[in-house]
Amino acid sequence: MSDLATTLSDAGSKMAKAVEVAKEDFGSIRSGRAHPSMFAKIMVEYYGTYTPLSQLATVQVPEPRMATVSPFDKSAMALIEKAIRESDLGVNPATDGAIIRVNFPQLTEERRKDYIKVARTKAEDSRIAIRNIRRTAKEAMEKMEKDGEVGKDDVARGEKDLEKLTSDHVAKIDELLKHKETELLEV
Repeated sequence: MSDLATTLSDAGSKMAKAVEVAKEDFGSIRSGRAHPSMFAKIMVEYYGTYTPLSQLATVQVPEPRMATVSPFDKSAMALIEKAIRESDLGVNPATDGAIIRVNFPQLTEERRKDYIKVARTKAEDSRIAIRNIRRTAKEAMEKMEKDGEVGKDDVARGEKDLEKLTSDHVAKIDELLKHKETELLEV
């Protein structure tokens, strides 16, 4: 595989990773119903180390607006409850000794609009990341041409392929955003 193809391949995989990050970010934005992915970014200070909640407990959603968190180590219950309370979920968890119940109140219209703004910001961050990947790949192609490794026509074809890659990945981000906005607006 030529250096040009390698550059395009690397750019494509990095852009796909940016789309995955956006998908994770959108999953952590609260909508009208609870979802285990909302807890994905919560870190718990456990024995002096920040540990992802998913490594300390299981999260289940028995009802649309309630989640239960079952710690593997019952001694970590208070730490997990504190981390959930201090997270950006805006909830007040309750412990019954064995599990932590997290009730999600109905979202107000104003809160939904705030979440849509957050989603749009995250989408724009992802688009910027994709454009930065495109710029880096384009600079690498231009350097190959300047160094005489590849011809001008190959670089032009490579740049055209790079633009297609970029627009495809940006379209995926836009589709994810549209889906999240629809999810946030349904009552």
